[in-house]
Formats: sequence, structure tokens, C-alpha cells
Amino acid sequence: MKLAYRLLAVLASAFVTLQASAQQPASPPTVPIQQIVTSAQGEARTTPDRATIFIGVETRSPTAAQASGENARKQRAVIDTIRALGITNDQFSTVDYSVSPEQVYNPERGDKAPRIINYIVRNTIRVEVRKLEQIGTLLDASLAKGANGINSLNFYASNADDARRTALATAVTRARADADAIAKAMGRCVGEPLELSTGPVARPFAPEAMMARGVAQDATPINPGEQTVTAYVTGRWQIAAVCR
Repeated sequence: MKLAYRLLAVLASAFVTLQASAQQPASPPTVPIQQIVTSAQGEARTTPDRATIFIGVETRSPTAAQASGENARKQRAVIDTIRALGITNDQFSTVDYSVSPEQVYNPERGDKAPRIINYIVRNTIRVEVRKLEQIGTLLDASLAKGANGINSLNFYASNADDARRTALATAVTRARADADAIAKAMGRCVGEPLELSTGPVARPFAPEAMMARGVAQDATPINPGEQTVTAYVTGRWQIAAVCR
């Protein structure tokens, strides 16, 4: 008798479940959104108006104290010259200072171990130039005061963000034009954008002028040229049901 009651309870529960399932409306089939994905790049030209220069002084002497003292005197003269040209303290900083022995080892001369013949002191400062017309004068004056290591000269634009945004706008326009062309070939039209994304922006190549060690003879000519900023955009566009 108990078993019969249990069977009746199970059947009743199953009936209620089936009845509730039958009353729920069926979910409509999922229809994939038709879309077009395009990518494009845009460019913008900009003219550098800033530059960074690394100016170094290297000295050699039999003792570290002598080499350091001579280096300090020459680098101080270079810094004073830079300041006289209107370069403020926030525009330059020391980026490298080192003292190292210069050694030789010649077993044929009876050397049993490397011998120290000199000490080398290097002191390099980084200078930010905000008036490009000053660069030639600054380089020549620094060399005349004892600098012997102009390592590099890099140009850049202070309005690089403006150029980047212009390049992004161009990339979006090109991506949309490509989507329109694809849709037209399909006999369709492009609707609203579903997603727009951008990848890393290609920073402009900074022209670098490598300066030889030594003393300048003539005024140093400087030409920063132009730089190109490149931006990349990928867009997903919905295909419109009706062309407007």
C-alpha cells in the first residue's frame, strides 16, 4: 500500500512539471547579428619643435682625483655656457657619471697582472632644447668649453597628441569607407557602428644625429625635418536591414 502511494506521488509530480513546461512559451531562435569588420590606418604629419641632446665630458689622468677634478672643471664650464644661452635648470640633468680604471696587460713586457695606467671619468648631461634655432650654437659652445661626447640629438613634437588624434580620425573614416564598399558589393548598407578599437599608435621616428667627438670647426647646421604619426583602428559595423 505504501509503495502504491509513493508511485502515485511521483506520477503526480511529473504531471505537474510537464504541465508547467507546456505553459512556458518557447524561446525564439537566436539570429546572429550580421556585421562587417574592417581595419584601417591613418597618418598625420607634424614638425618637431623640441629636441634632447646628450652632452658628455670624458677625461683621463693617472689618478682618479686628477681625472675627476679636470672633468668637473670642464663640465662646469659647459653648464655655465648652457645657462648663458637661456637653458634653465629644469631643462637639463645629469644622466651618467662614472669613474673607471684604464688597464693594460702585456706579458711580453713582464706584466704579471693588468696595470692601471689611467683613470677615466665620464659625466653626461641631458639637455632639453625648446628653441631649435639654439641647437647649433649650443653644440658649438659646448664643444668649445670641453665637451667631447655629443652622443645623440633627438627631435620630437610637443603637439604629438594633436597629430595622434588627427591620425585616429583619418583611420576611422577609412575603416568606415571600407565597410561601405563591402556592404555595397553585397547589395546592402552599413548601419550603426557596434565597436571601434585602436591599437598601439606608431610613434614618429625621431631623427637622430650622431655627433663625432671633437671640436666643431664651422657652425653646426640643424634641420629637424618632419615626422609621421600613424594610428590603427578596427571597427565592427552592423549591416542595416534597410538602406536609407
